[in-house]
Amino acid sequence: MTAELFIGLMSGTSMDGIDAVLVELADSKFVVRHSIGVEYEASLGARLRDIAQRPDDGHIDDLGALHIAVAYAFADAACQLMNEAGVAATDVAAIGSHGQTVLHRPDDEYPFSLQLGDPATLAARTEVTVVADFRSADIALGGQGAPLVPAFHRWAFGDSSELRAVINIGGIANVTLLDPTGVTTGYDTGPGNVLLDQWYRENTGAPFDVRGDWAATGAVDDALLAQLLEDPYFARPAPKSTGTDYFNRDWLQEQLRQFDGTAVPADIQATLSELTATTITAAIPEAQTAAVCGGGARNDDLMKRLRRRLRPCSVTSTADWGVDPDWVEAVAFAWLARQRMKGQPSNVPAVTGAKSEVSLGGIFLAPSTR
Repeated sequence: MTAELFIGLMSGTSMDGIDAVLVELADSKFVVRHSIGVEYEASLGARLRDIAQRPDDGHIDDLGALHIAVAYAFADAACQLMNEAGVAATDVAAIGSHGQTVLHRPDDEYPFSLQLGDPATLAARTEVTVVADFRSADIALGGQGAPLVPAFHRWAFGDSSELRAVINIGGIANVTLLDPTGVTTGYDTGPGNVLLDQWYRENTGAPFDVRGDWAATGAVDDALLAQLLEDPYFARPAPKSTGTDYFNRDWLQEQLRQFDGTAVPADIQATLSELTATTITAAIPEAQTAAVCGGGARNDDLMKRLRRRLRPCSVTSTADWGVDPDWVEAVAFAWLARQRMKGQPSNVPAVTGAKSEVSLGGIFLAPSTR
């Protein structure tokens, strides 16, 4: 089948900005034609983090305004991407927009997952058809609505000769285990960068611990690590998923309040890094090869901890599998958009717990095609 151009837009649980990719997609291959990263304006990022970490303090008018503000930011990123790549809106089959997750409650009495970034506004401002709201269909079928990317991982990275794992470390970490037979499993393992970023920001004022340098100066506090690992989420069986509305500053502050010992800030940072590595490796002990994507792939300290814990499994970055670790999720949402436009399934019930396969996302037509 003839290749088509799709745009993938992604903003993860770190809430620091937007990844945008222009991807040429066909049935069995893809090429990233252009990619950019756009930071949120400082005030927008701060408002999003605040409302996600303190949802009970939010107001419906704040959510409504942010829903449109995020759509504007996503539209600006998509237009910048098209301009830099030299393509017109009419050249793009669709935009796959993840939106910005601020609440993820798939286990509530009335399960839902809330992503901001109004897709109708995005379609109007870019003049490109948008596929969005990817989680709802899976949740409606009894699933977690997360992780969303294992089907793409299987399509892009599956290998019939070895048991592979894809480790995505954003604010929240998730894993995909790719059996050579094609069986695919995975789940959210817990905090990825979110606690590391928040603790670093609180103690230094800077946004994140570049390369994990500060964590590397500390020593893991085994007693604190053991206490953190007692959180019920880690013992829950899969399928399971979580978000920054659970693992956040309040969660960490309560853990530290309950802690009987004493630890200097750098030791706490090292312990949080070890928490991320420990919970990830517990999910994929049998993997033969693992590749990391997301911001965590740039954290040298965290990568060293993963390599030590997963030995003899080879731990690399998805760059070695053909996709820059910064762009894997954005490419995945371009692929998910194509799946929806073709009416093809894109969830993995074994991962999410949904009753059946489904083509994820709603379609919001470009104004010129309505």
